[in-house]
Amino acid sequence: MRREKDDYKMVIVVRDDLKLSPGKLPVQVSHAAVECSLLSKRKKPGWFRKWRDQGAKKVVVKVNDLDDLHKLKDEAEDLKLVAEIIKDAGLTEIPPGTETVLGIGPAPSSVIDRITGDLPLL
Repeated sequence: MRREKDDYKMVIVVRDDLKLSPGKLPVQVSHAAVECSLLSKRKKPGWFRKWRDQGAKKVVVKVNDLDDLHKLKDEAEDLKLVAEIIKDAGLTEIPPGTETVLGIGPAPSSVIDRITGDLPLL
């Protein structure tokens, strides 16, 4: 049986106030997952390897607005987690530079849950 501290995941945080379309939202989530994967492979290779070996678990949650997104990014960085906000290119439904989602991790669930564990699933 795997202990909680050995469980790794990535969390993608979506701004609920943007009401992104069913076509736009998964693209933004995917951008965050790819960016965080690349950053963590370089900055936290041990965590990246464990996360990938465990099946690369990803969880998508939501926050109310941009202020909440920035607060979580600051908290993640305080915990030395990989945290990256995705800015949209503005080619479709939202203005260029709109900050849409935040990727955090991958990291041990026990650490990442300190800041995202109470957020509602998307």
